[in-house]
Amino acid sequence: MNKNKILIFTDLDGSILDRDTFKFDQIKQYMKKILNSGVLIIPNSSKTESEIVEFNQELGENLAYISENGSVINGLNILNSNFPNKIILSREKEELIDIFKNKVPENLQRKCKFISNLNKKDQISIFGLNENKLKNALKRKYTEPFLFEGNKREKKDLLKILKKKSLTMQEGGRVINLCDNVNKVKSMNKILRIYKKIESYIKVIAVGDNYNDLDMLKNSDLPCLVFNDQFKEDQINIDNLIISNKSSPDGWGDVVKKALVKLNHNV
Repeated sequence: MNKNKILIFTDLDGSILDRDTFKFDQIKQYMKKILNSGVLIIPNSSKTESEIVEFNQELGENLAYISENGSVINGLNILNSNFPNKIILSREKEELIDIFKNKVPENLQRKCKFISNLNKKDQISIFGLNENKLKNALKRKYTEPFLFEGNKREKKDLLKILKKKSLTMQEGGRVINLCDNVNKVKSMNKILRIYKKIESYIKVIAVGDNYNDLDMLKNSDLPCLVFNDQFKEDQINIDNLIISNKSSPDGWGDVVKKALVKLNHNV
């Protein structure tokens, strides 16, 4: 009998959700079985609060979650009534944009194309979303997505300037997000510190598919990587990494099943 409480922190796009269609029908029932077995699933995504609420509705479950690349933790009171409902870890995006406009040199600003300034047709093309889902994707409170049209050196220079102002940028599958000094692993660790008040023995499974997931994976007990053709295994230095040769959503089910077997947890 496994005495550990198991928490699965998981990316959504490209991990649970199909990278192109954003569907996950074939693993919904497996996810429900996992939840019914006592395991917690906590989405940890660059998606907005509105998008993850919609995901919860599609799953038919009320999951606690982390949104906008670690900016906000929502729904911990679902796990325990004594836990807070919302924890905000970021400044609002208007303040971040103001710092960006005042502190980043104009030559680098010109390389950044903010998604909110584009027309709807281009926004739909970039995100790959229909018009209804696009509305939720644009309801950002703490991050601002953009495309970078400069070279690698210029990108490094931009990141260096942002870090001096306690900002950063997180690269996802489609866009880069201008963020406060937050990330997925900081928010994950915040939840773990709170959850350890009621559970002494915790095992963490982390699932992702992209660069902005790697720190989360490195800081978990069982790191899981869903197939992404942008990655080569020899580029990823993570011990005990569980890898699927399947893409999402089937790849998610594949790596999570392997991780649960390692923990002797039957679903």
